[in-house]
Amino acid sequence: MGKRILIVDDDELVLMAMRELLKSQNYEVLTFSRGSEALKKIDQEALDLMILDIVMPEMDGFELCKKIRETARGRNTPILFLSAKNQEEDQKRGLEVGANLFISKPINPQRLLALIADILG
Repeated sequence: MGKRILIVDDDELVLMAMRELLKSQNYEVLTFSRGSEALKKIDQEALDLMILDIVMPEMDGFELCKKIRETARGRNTPILFLSAKNQEEDQKRGLEVGANLFISKPINPQRLLALIADILG
């Protein structure tokens, strides 16, 4: 298997679409709809990239990102926000809590794949 990518989004259709898109490029994909579930997995396994939504129940993406950066495994893993929330203050806050990149939905799938490939080297 290729690089391991974790995706956290509360929209099941987004998770399914992202999973299929990334698997077609030989990425290993783990998907979660809640931040708490993702945090457990991050503690257990090494990942190459994390893609987070902002608006989610129980814990938003900003809080999740901050918590990920406090973990040993998540401290240096690239984090990309992929969200419909695209105001300048959202982007600024995303970078402040530790994201490497902030991308607005919707995004062209080929552009997303190119950005991911660039992040992963």
